[in-house]
Amino acid sequence: MLSKNKIKYIQSLSQKKNRMATGCFLAEGNKLVGDTLSAFHCELLVATEEWLAAHAGAEADEILIAGQEEIERASLLRSPQSVMAVYRMPDRHMDYNLVSTSLSLVLDTIQDPGNLGTIIRLADWFGIENVFCSPECVDVYNPKTVQATMGALARVKVFYLPLVELFGQFSKLPVYGTFLDGENIYEQELTQNGFVLMGNEGNGISSSLEKYISKRLYLPNYPPFRQTTESLNVAVATAIVCAEFRRRSIGK
Repeated sequence: MLSKNKIKYIQSLSQKKNRMATGCFLAEGNKLVGDTLSAFHCELLVATEEWLAAHAGAEADEILIAGQEEIERASLLRSPQSVMAVYRMPDRHMDYNLVSTSLSLVLDTIQDPGNLGTIIRLADWFGIENVFCSPECVDVYNPKTVQATMGALARVKVFYLPLVELFGQFSKLPVYGTFLDGENIYEQELTQNGFVLMGNEGNGISSSLEKYISKRLYLPNYPPFRQTTESLNVAVATAIVCAEFRRRSIGK
């Protein structure tokens, strides 16, 4: 039985202030919960009897059996499924050696939760274990962000810190940034360690961060000089950049 208080608590996690106060976030859906249940400490698991029967090893501090209608009343999704989980936010620790020897994504003021979630999913796909966000980025535990990661949040570490501080700590690492006046990415030398900095959806990379850029990259349209759209969605641009970095690593 899912009480009114439990429903109110679950829905309260849609707001950042409540997530910060409780230290918890919400994940919903069969695939998402299935992919993340073993990665996070689960405080509350709400599921249908059928889902629990199919996942007999599921563990949580509290497990509640609920009917589909009850789950629909509590859910934040348009099309609720059979399970929802309330997880405790993990205490992430930065591995300085890993950051120094691998490629990391750095996000400057990404505002759309769908974009952030998709970028985290892309990082997972391309074997990028660390994503660094400026404090102005949307909350990674926003339910829409969590949903868009499609479970990648279980494998990718996300950190929030002033980016000036990050670049200061790793001053010897190259920083790649995307600009409309940059150099063609397909003609530039790319390393397999360093930072790839992606900017805000509307304003791009902040002017205060430009001095940290080692190489300004440009994603050319095709064919050259053809009139085209003004810019790419930041998640799409991130996918293209990551694919090119990883293409260069084949055979190395």
